[in-house]
Amino acid sequence: MRTALILSFVVLTGTCGEIALTHAMKQIGEVHEFTPAAIFGVLLRSLRQVWLWIAVALMALSFYAFLTMLSWYPVSFVVPATSLAYVAGAFGAKFLLKERLSAIRWAGVVFICLGVALAWADQVPALPHLREAYGFFRLFIFAAALVPLAFYLFSAWTSLQFFRGGRPSADTQDFTPPVSILKPLRGLDRGAYENFASFCRQEYPRYEILFAVSDENDPAVPVVRRLTRDFPHIAIRLIMDAERKGANDKVGKLCRLAEEAKNPLLVITDSDVRVAPDYLRKVAALFQDPRVGAVTALYRALEAPSFGAVLDTMGSLSFSGSALAARTLEGLKFTMGSTTATTRERLAEIGGFAPLLDVHSDDYEVGRRIAQKGFRVELLADPVDMEFPSESVRDYLRHELRWLIGLRHIRPGGHFGLLMTQGIAWAALAAILASSMMASAAWIMAYLLIRLFTGYLIGARGLGDPVVRRKLWALPLHDCFWFFLWLASFAVNRIEWRGLVFTLEGGRMVAVASRPQGA
Repeated sequence: MRTALILSFVVLTGTCGEIALTHAMKQIGEVHEFTPAAIFGVLLRSLRQVWLWIAVALMALSFYAFLTMLSWYPVSFVVPATSLAYVAGAFGAKFLLKERLSAIRWAGVVFICLGVALAWADQVPALPHLREAYGFFRLFIFAAALVPLAFYLFSAWTSLQFFRGGRPSADTQDFTPPVSILKPLRGLDRGAYENFASFCRQEYPRYEILFAVSDENDPAVPVVRRLTRDFPHIAIRLIMDAERKGANDKVGKLCRLAEEAKNPLLVITDSDVRVAPDYLRKVAALFQDPRVGAVTALYRALEAPSFGAVLDTMGSLSFSGSALAARTLEGLKFTMGSTTATTRERLAEIGGFAPLLDVHSDDYEVGRRIAQKGFRVELLADPVDMEFPSESVRDYLRHELRWLIGLRHIRPGGHFGLLMTQGIAWAALAAILASSMMASAAWIMAYLLIRLFTGYLIGARGLGDPVVRRKLWALPLHDCFWFFLWLASFAVNRIEWRGLVFTLEGGRMVAVASRPQGA
């Protein structure tokens, strides 16, 4: 207890002193000239600045408390432990000085915390009065480290159940209501023509495809016009709507597309999705059951043209496992951008797309709101293909962080619950606290073996993902990145989507700034 109290005093007084000093210097103003008169003027203003004297007092207290710690404990413990001042300083800068901290800086904060934890763990045996509490703490960590391993195994079991016979069954031959496929576009994805063309090759009697862009200059326009020439027998329409109805440009386009659509069954997919010829038949067949209000689909990669795309594929594998586990435990309560299908009647019951104009995860929200009305969200039997972009690791980290920030706003409980699926973090902590090198190695090996085995069952065997089959070794690396992104998502509130920058307030997007794509 004495250690925690003196360390807290050192960190808090030192950090508050630095924040007070920063505030004082901003009040004093910048030094633009280095003449004797200018420097003397700055000194005079400084002497009259109350915050400066508060800062001096706090930092003096922190320094003397630091000397006290050095008299009690070895320097090899004191110096690493007091680096927590950098962590407190980061939070003070974020919430008091309103500075913007990047994800990389937050990752540095996490590493500092891990370093202090190691120093503290080494110090604990020297404090007999904490040994009993430390023992309970170790047992808690060991028990918690088993939870994600059990979750991985459960996800693999649900995958086997789904892909080996637990799938929803329906007659795909007779039930073929007219379908309107809605495609809101902004920019051009890799393989766009083949993605769009796969919807033109559907073995389905009556359907139309509606594309929406903001203006004539969108690079997707020539591709859509080529489709109309190559597939003249398909009802394809291109709608241009420059009016921005809300923060979420995609939903603004969906509002217009829903008005223009002629058919009762609406199918919405992202522009990077590619489907099989029987896709529409399988989607429509699930709506024979009147209890089904929406249909969605898992997805797999066609290929991975960059290492960022490999990590993205591992992310989709992890998400698929979580989705299948959720389906088994409570039923799906959301839809995905890979497929969001519903009827006009169900869409009208949730107020259409208009209430989602400022919502970040619109595809998730459509399914959630339909489920709240008492209807089932069903999962398509076969995954769709996804044309992952040739993205850098930085781009991958950026959009994963965007997704986690959005999840924190729309489902905070589920976002926090992701902590218990972070197998690599818990295994590493258990290995640190283990009593021997053999036990530490056992924790790491248990994580690696279970994670890779279950990842293979879900991704390679279940989804049939060729990238997972070849690059499964990248799954633990994805988990490592993802843990730090999850931590960063608590502190970051800005998201970027196709050149547009937003902040999230109460779960809704507020435009902040924009920059050209590729900048």
